[in-house]
Amino acid sequence: MLTAANLLENLLARARPVTETTTLPLADTLGRVLGEAQVSAITVPPLDNSAMDGYAVRVADIATVGTCLPVSQRITAGQVGAPLQPGTAARIFTGAPVPSGADAVLMQEDCVADDAFVTINKLPRPSENIRRAGEDIVPGAEILPAATRIGAAEMGLAASVGLAALPVLQRLKVACFFTGDELVTPGAALAPGQIYNSNRYTLTGLVNGLGCELIDLGIVPDTLEATTEAVRHAASVADVVVTSGGVSVGEADYVKAAVEALGKVEMWKVAMKPGKPIVYGRVDEADFIGLPGNPVSAFVTFCLFVRPFLLKRMGAARVLYQAFPVKAGFAWTRAGQRREFLRAGLEADAHGAVARLFPNQGSGVLTSCTWADGLIDIEIGQTVQPGDWVRFIPFSELLG
Repeated sequence: MLTAANLLENLLARARPVTETTTLPLADTLGRVLGEAQVSAITVPPLDNSAMDGYAVRVADIATVGTCLPVSQRITAGQVGAPLQPGTAARIFTGAPVPSGADAVLMQEDCVADDAFVTINKLPRPSENIRRAGEDIVPGAEILPAATRIGAAEMGLAASVGLAALPVLQRLKVACFFTGDELVTPGAALAPGQIYNSNRYTLTGLVNGLGCELIDLGIVPDTLEATTEAVRHAASVADVVVTSGGVSVGEADYVKAAVEALGKVEMWKVAMKPGKPIVYGRVDEADFIGLPGNPVSAFVTFCLFVRPFLLKRMGAARVLYQAFPVKAGFAWTRAGQRREFLRAGLEADAHGAVARLFPNQGSGVLTSCTWADGLIDIEIGQTVQPGDWVRFIPFSELLG
């Protein structure tokens, strides 16, 4: 069996990023991957501006607390005021350009004003509450590197320099199907021995969350013929095929055999728990990843392996999750032969975050995934005592 680290390394080595680009309106780029670096043509902010509602002043005009100055003008955001005359103050609002001649802005809370005068109750400091022109972006600065995944902040940054459209890589096509004669679509009645197909919604939700183009092929009967045809069709319409179920060694597990019949299986089985029976192969030009059928196993293996693989195939630069040290609020005394990923929640104590385990770590207990904040990564042979530092992978690093 491969180690989890070897599996991830080998998967990423086989991930071929898409290269074709298309230009989309900025509002339609959320979740897409930037095809080309973006450079600003403007200065942001374009002028020195006020960080507060208050009064623009000359520091030299205010020698003592209690100085009273006439208010010479009123400047709102989007309005350029006249130069500030010595011995006067300008009423100014957040974001408004600071008039030439002013070298500080006092918060209105530090002043007392009437219609014509303002009394200063605090000595100003040079440059106080002034945002300088270009302190964020200067012309020619690269604001977004190529291969950036575009989120809300990236969209806002592009808008701040006036970009109305962005070149993005073509969406990756991901086909999913799910094997098992026992599976039933929610909404239908369950016969004895049947279960609802939770993996369909877990995995398609994860694929959609990455911004891929999902091709949902539904449930496939447990026969070699049906599974082979499903693999053939999926590989013909998608860049990557992701399935759950049918990848173990049971008599009704046909997925691996179908991939071998149509293409090549390059990796099978990983020394981890949950999720040992995972398959990677190629069918024509499509990548194939078969995940276990147990709900937690499918969820965890997708997050740890499929997600970074798909991100690299999408052309993204940042594909790996980050883990963080936290204190264990549990004991783990069984030194396992496989790397284990335990569902855990974080609680705050006087010394920081403490990880607590979900009581039932079974691979079919999907409630553990909604309860938990992330995964505790237990290496092969590792034991843990309360208070030990452990490696924690938050779901915020694994979802979306």
